[in-house]
Amino acid sequence: MNFSAIRRVVGWILLFEAIFFLVPLITAVIYWEEEFFVFLFCIALCGSLGALFLSKKLTNNAIYAKEGIVITALCWIVLSLFGALPLYLSGTGVYGSYVDALFEIVSGFTTTGATIVPTGAQIAALPKSILMWRSFSHWIGGMGVLVFMIAFLPLSGARNMHIMKAESPGPTVGKLVPKVRTTAKILYVIYTGMTAIQIIMLLCGGMSFFESVNTAFATAGTGGFSVKADGLAGYSSYLQIVVTVFMLLFSINFNSYYMLGKRRWKEVLTAEVKVFLLVVFATIAAVTLNVYLTGTIPSFGRALKHSAFSVSSVISTTGFATENFALWPMFSQILLLLIMFIGACAGSTGGGIKVSRVVVLGKSASNEIGKMLHPKRVKHVTMDGHVIDSDVVRSIFAYFVVYIAVFILSLLIISFDLNNLNYAGVENTKFLTGFSSVAATLNNIGPGLGAVGPAGSFADYSWWSKLVFIFDMLAGRLEVFPMLLLFAPSTWRKG
Repeated sequence: MNFSAIRRVVGWILLFEAIFFLVPLITAVIYWEEEFFVFLFCIALCGSLGALFLSKKLTNNAIYAKEGIVITALCWIVLSLFGALPLYLSGTGVYGSYVDALFEIVSGFTTTGATIVPTGAQIAALPKSILMWRSFSHWIGGMGVLVFMIAFLPLSGARNMHIMKAESPGPTVGKLVPKVRTTAKILYVIYTGMTAIQIIMLLCGGMSFFESVNTAFATAGTGGFSVKADGLAGYSSYLQIVVTVFMLLFSINFNSYYMLGKRRWKEVLTAEVKVFLLVVFATIAAVTLNVYLTGTIPSFGRALKHSAFSVSSVISTTGFATENFALWPMFSQILLLLIMFIGACAGSTGGGIKVSRVVVLGKSASNEIGKMLHPKRVKHVTMDGHVIDSDVVRSIFAYFVVYIAVFILSLLIISFDLNNLNYAGVENTKFLTGFSSVAATLNNIGPGLGAVGPAGSFADYSWWSKLVFIFDMLAGRLEVFPMLLLFAPSTWRKG
């Protein structure tokens, strides 16, 4: 294990976090908020520690697969531990403990969007600099802080790929161009450009600049933190439609946008993108008919609008809400719960298992059934005309097994806490609340069902349940294995 290289990257992460704090610091200056001093302190702390880590001589700059995994997990943990300080030190009274503040900022960085703030009114009353930091954390975490760092720093040449693979979502990670650093730059140019376009479109709809920036940050990172008491429910239909469209756009593999710019049309609509869009439109149709025909939303136009928004929000793992879908018919709730697990495309800012994995799992299962009928038949799993390597298929199955194990263990641990929750208006939903709480955090969704629906929060959970959810959010964002490998003794052995 190359501890020298790990220490150096962690030092850079602390320096970058100090730079990130400038955004809420400037917001505090604009709105004359005393949180200015809190962010100033955090900048000084992160800057000093980062400089200290970097001052020590680098004895070996080699970063291999093991170092890449450890660096990714540790950097996200360090980023969160220091990122929670402004929330805890702000004195708002909302974050009563450091665990609460840590839960909120981990939810931000992992683009989950789950909150421990009990009511929307309390969210809207937070200082604007704190609101900006919450939303900006989504944008930072959406594409990946280490990918951002790779775009600006030549850390270790070609070995940057080990870091990028550990942080980027999806079963496989490829380079758009030969150099990893150039690939990272291209991804952030696309990411920043799409964010800027959304801000402009929101401004055109009459949204204030502050709200436009926050909403765009939260949409781009598919996070879902809102700055208003009623989320996005109070905005115009135009603004809700803009957010609906961009939630889906940020859920598509960013490689498709690069190929679109290169006019390589066949590589734009990949099999994964086609399946993703099929699932989205089919679910929207089913939910729309369900809420309309049951009279939950008596207007077909409103039923279509709110269904499209909710489906896009859930499958993109953004977590915005215009309606409390926890009160919709059970058929619609179950559909939304199912697409929580599917999630977005690989290579996007969305969470979930990822559509590509679901497609490969489905094709593998189909092949096994075929082999039972025709034992001598040899058929490979393919996508877009390419044979999927057996190692990739094996890793997807391993990921799925570990994912289920983490899900079950998390559900068992937090089950002791379910009697303590506030189920006002959503009685007899203890299991649904617990199940969807784990699904919402492990899949980086945000709101779940029952007591943790769009109108609820995770505030009533105990501190130890919140720690489980913190682990789940980090594990979900980093594709499970980097977090688990931190607990393996062999990870820390030299050699």
